[in-house]
Formats: sequence, C-alpha cells, structure tokens
Amino acid sequence: MIRIVLADDHPVVREGLRAMLNAEPDLEVVADAAAGPQAEALAARLRPDIVLMDLRMPGGGGVDSIARMTQAGLPCRVIVLTTYETDRDILRAVEAGAAGYLLKDLPRAELADAVRAAARGETVLAPSVAARLVDRLRTKPERPRLSDRETAVLRLVAEGCTNAEIGRRLFIGESTVKTHLLRIFGKLGVDDRTAAVISAMRHGLLDR
Repeated sequence: MIRIVLADDHPVVREGLRAMLNAEPDLEVVADAAAGPQAEALAARLRPDIVLMDLRMPGGGGVDSIARMTQAGLPCRVIVLTTYETDRDILRAVEAGAAGYLLKDLPRAELADAVRAAARGETVLAPSVAARLVDRLRTKPERPRLSDRETAVLRLVAEGCTNAEIGRRLFIGESTVKTHLLRIFGKLGVDDRTAAVISAMRHGLLDR
C-alpha cells in the first residue's frame, strides 16, 4: 500500500483528491494538511511514501517545505500538484528536491499512475513541464558569479547563521549583510535564503 499525505489550502481540493486516490486499491491517503509546515510535521510523524504538495499556500509555500523535508532526509517523495507552470516555479521546486511536478488538470488515472511511479523512485513530470525543463537545459544559462564577500555570506547562510551572526563573524554591519543578500538573490534569480543556497550549490558556487 502506498501511503500519501495531501497538502493543499483548499478543503474541497483535498476532499476530492482523497476520494480519487482512496478509490485505488493500492493507494491510501493517511492525512491532509492546509499548509506546508503542517505537511512537514505530518511527513515526519507518519513517514508516508508520497506527499502531494500544492505550490502556493497562504500558511506556507510548497518550495520551502520541500527543501526542508529534503534537508531533513525524510523518506517521502514529494510531488508538486499545482496550477502554476512558470519556469521559475518549476526550477525552484525541482532544485528543492521535488520528485515530480504535475498540473491539477490531469485525469485521475494519470495521477494515480504518477503516484505509483514516484513511489518506485521515478521522476514524474507533466508533459508541458518536461518540455520547459528541456528548453532550459538547452539554453545552458551562464554560471552566476559571486564576489568573495558574497560567497562568504552565503556560506554562513548555508550553516544556518542569522544576519546578526553573519555580521559578527565577518565584522560587518547587519545592514551590510542584508545588502549582500539582496545582491546574491538578484544574481541567482531567487527571493529567499533557502533558494539562494540551493541554487548556489547547484552551480557549484559553495564548493570548497
């Protein structure tokens, strides 16, 4: 039996997904959540095989939750199930550790098959999402360049340091740390600390 946790801020969507998936003989929805942090707690406690995660929820975004579950080493495979398919959303989710990226308009049978495939260790992508990823790979974006100070700041972010701690360790003001972070975000095309670290690691910018 493949055990599933659902994460979506719309109760009707959760109820519909639960009914669809529980109708399959080998799938079982064991819990559902209205926000990412709640899904993280359920995944840590229940150890499901799959977490079906909406990408944008008022109580906490899906990408940050995926990154935290990946970093925590939870055994579940996370599949994004969303209505959004922008390049940025897709790349951030995949970089955070998502095992799949599906759109909410797919038929029930395809959703069930995707859950089974992800549980087997496969990557599952909606056709339009796969095409976008292939296009991005073909363009081979130029590797971002960070200054030595920006790299030092980001290394400390990766270690879990706060802005104040980074300032003390590098002997700079906290406002200067914030300025460096804004420049880092701009160069990496991200808007938060977790995404910056993941992107930098993907580009090999934090390799010693």
